Amino acid sequence: MARTGFRSGARRRLTLAAMVLGGLCCGQTAAAETFTWIVRSLYPYRVQLEFYSQDYDRAWPGGDNVYVLQDDKFHQYTLNCDYGEKICYGAWVDGDISTYWGSGYYGQEYCDSCCSTCDGGTRQTTLNP
Repeated sequence: MARTGFRSGARRRLTLAAMVLGGLCCGQTAAAETFTWIVRSLYPYRVQLEFYSQDYDRAWPGGDNVYVLQDDKFHQYTLNCDYGEKICYGAWVDGDISTYWGSGYYGQEYCDSCCSTCDGGTRQTTLNP
């Protein structure tokens, strides 16, 4: 039997150390990050807005809440997310879910161009009538 230079216990410790450093062990997730979305609605009526993770079962603001856009000003939303996480926005007219932008009402529509990656950056979006 050939010698490998490492005893099996030493090899296990090195493997475990590599997994911990690489984030593959012990329930660790990707590094925390933020992503800022700046949204402006030019639609003449109230618009509801939410952001949806494509990698995890979560949304911003989350729960049964939505952001409400009632004017044509720029509104800034800083999302706490995991680095590399794909996030899409969905917006719809308050009281009329058939008029929507991005992934729409509760993220039910497909829209790749309305998504960004959580990387500490910023994206600006205007919702046009």
